[in-house]
Order: sequence, then structure tokens, then C-alpha cells
Amino acid sequence: MSLRGPLVAGLVVLLVACASERPKPTPLEPVEARIAGRQVWRARVDSVQFPLAMVARDGQFVVAGTDGTVLALDAADGSERWRGNVGTRLSAGVGSDGRFAAVVTRGNELVVLDRGAERWRKRLNSLTTTAPLVAGERVFVMGVDRAVLAFDAMDGRALWRFSRPSEALTLAQPGALAAWRDTLLAGQGHVLTALDPLRGSVRWDVPLANPRGTNEVERLADLVGPVVRAGDVICARAFQSAVGCVNASSSTLRWSRNVGGVNAVGGDADLLVGADASDRVTAWKTPSGEIAWTNEKYLYRSLSGPLAIGPAVLFGDIEGEIHVLARDSGQALLRMPTDGTPVVAQPVITGGTVLVATKGGGLFAFRLE
Repeated sequence: MSLRGPLVAGLVVLLVACASERPKPTPLEPVEARIAGRQVWRARVDSVQFPLAMVARDGQFVVAGTDGTVLALDAADGSERWRGNVGTRLSAGVGSDGRFAAVVTRGNELVVLDRGAERWRKRLNSLTTTAPLVAGERVFVMGVDRAVLAFDAMDGRALWRFSRPSEALTLAQPGALAAWRDTLLAGQGHVLTALDPLRGSVRWDVPLANPRGTNEVERLADLVGPVVRAGDVICARAFQSAVGCVNASSSTLRWSRNVGGVNAVGGDADLLVGADASDRVTAWKTPSGEIAWTNEKYLYRSLSGPLAIGPAVLFGDIEGEIHVLARDSGQALLRMPTDGTPVVAQPVITGGTVLVATKGGGLFAFRLE
């Protein structure tokens, strides 16, 4: 039996939800602050009940809320640079190049704003949970069916569509969609595919995992976004199966390690960090994949994707706590609270300010010192 479209998405969302029925979060141990950190401002949106990707660039953050609000905040003081609303609830967002911002509604409409004012909207054929990518005056969208579409950012004109035969099950959570040099990178199942952004043709593709299992659910290994870009090295997690890095300039697999987990990894050219399905935190050396350290003190705390910042690695958890770990050892350096609701997006940074978003709609800006 073939399962496609919204039915597929529903089945996979249910799968992930069932996986969350697990032991209670490990109680937190007291932390003696070893570095200084403070909240510098706070803002809020309606709530965040969809897969939010926040954009940090040019000294501003672009964020979105469940009710369709999209806003740009100054990283220094949290003041609004612009605000807009698409008039309905969101299923994915936000992508932005600093001027244009793109989100997808629960009615499968791609909506593009120009500094907060709606520019255009287009109906999509597939449910979308991956934030659009805005780059090179184009808007790129990938649905849960893995089809990638390109639109002109100015007028919404459809430019091209890329698709491959899809497996019976696909993953209804943020996939891999990113820019590298003049190339568009898209996750196609467990394969990282490089596309010509002007034509949609394939330049190369590299598998990051070797899906295993006795059924389609066990073999589900879609790449989870966002990816880590460190020069010519692109690293990502393959859902529940592996973490790996690709050399994009030579289109070869650098390394891949079998490890479970459902959320994105974070890091840079030296260190890659991620939590597995039990929230055991592991750090790998980016050049080789060799394990640098592990930390088992946050088991079952539903850790967010991590942010590597200077000598530290930062995670959020299910109780809204922000954990700052030493990047060289995994030792706890600092803990900071938010509003008590789960941290739901991978933290981002610009201009030395880190932004964290919670399910309750809290937007918390921190600085580490």
C-alpha cells in the first residue's frame, strides 16, 4: 500500500509523538557558574506550535509565531524593525535574506513579506514543515514529499520544480535546505543533494547514512535541518540513524557515525555536537568524526538543537532551561531560565546576542561574557 501526502505526514508526526512518551526528565544538578551570562532583552509572539527556524543576520533576528505574525527584531536591544501578519496559522517558517521573509501556512500557502508587507502568496501542493530558504532573489521551498520548488522573490513566479520518486513514508519535521556558495543543498531522504539554483538540475548527491530496519518506519532516515556549514564541510543528522559530514567541494562523504537522534546538530569547523534519542550529548571532531566527549546529565530533557559559541555550546530543554557547556569537555558552565515552557527552536546568534524561542512564545536574548 502506498501512503502519500498529508496522510504520510500524519503518520510520521504520530511516530515522533509516541517516541516522546519516555522516562521523566533527569533532575538537574546544581551548577556553579563558571562564566558570566545575562538576559539582555525579552520579546514575545503568540506561541510557537510549529517547527520554527529563526534567522540571524546583519544585526537582526527574524522570527514568527503560530498566529502568522512575522517580525524582525534588532539584536542589540530587541526593538522592532518591522512586523507583519499573514492572517492565518503557520506550519513552517521563517526564511529570510534580511529583506524578504517567507513562511508557509497550515492551508499550504507560501507567503512572502517585504519588510513586513505582504508581497505575494502561492498555493503549494504538499504539506510543508521545513522553513523556506530565501537567497539570491529566490524563495526555495521543500514539502514533506521532498519536492523542491523555486520562486522569484519579487513576484512569486514559479521557476522550477525538482522531485524524485519518494518512499512510502517521509518525515514531517524540518528537513535540510541550505545554500552553499552558488549551490542549493536539499535533503532527499538520507541523501544530501546539490542543485543548480537557477535550473533545479542535480550537480551531485552524497548519502549520509545507510538506512537499516525491517520495515519502512525503521528505515526512515531523512536528513534533519538545519545543517552545519563550515567552509566546504556540510554536516547533518539523518533521522534516528546517523550523523555525518560531507566535503561539498569534492562531493564526497567525509565521515558518518551510526547514532540515533531526531534533532539537528550544531557546531563549526572544529566540533560537531548533538543529542541522541535519549538526550545523551555527544561531541565529535568535525574533521574526523572522532568522539571528543559525551555528557549524560541531561537524559530525557528533550534538548533542542545546539549552538556553538566561542568556548561554549548552548542547548535549551523541555523546562525552558538554557544549558551552557564547555566545548572542550562538555562540563556545565552556566544555566539560565526562560519562561518554563520548552525551548522549541535551535538558538541563533548575531552581533554577540543569542536568541532563544520557547513554545509559550517567549523570545529571550542572552549575552555570554
